[in-house]
Amino acid sequence: QVQLVESGGGLVQPGGSLRLSCAVSKSIFSIWLMGWYRQAPGKQRELVATITASGDTNYRDSVNGRFTISRDDAKNTMYLQMNSLKPEDTAVYYCHVPGVGDGYWGQGAQVTVSS
Repeated sequence: QVQLVESGGGLVQPGGSLRLSCAVSKSIFSIWLMGWYRQAPGKQRELVATITASGDTNYRDSVNGRFTISRDDAKNTMYLQMNSLKPEDTAVYYCHVPGVGDGYWGQGAQVTVSS
């Protein structure tokens, strides 16, 4: 069983920044793809960004240029740096790694962007 623990969420004003962390309970060195998702109230969960084991990244259009996904294999941790935050970024953010069935998910980190 793999456990993922997110941290770093909170309340921030529009234009502000936050960094989310996702600590994984096993070595991530061989995990070929990791990702961040988010779910806003009343909406479906959506993919935000992914990163491969070789460091290739991909972003949804609405966050491209503002968010940066990264991973530190030595610390078994994945990050999401979020800059120039907008109210529409408000959501619960989840980290994910592949596995049996739906894979493994963190418990979620609330990000609220509001003045």
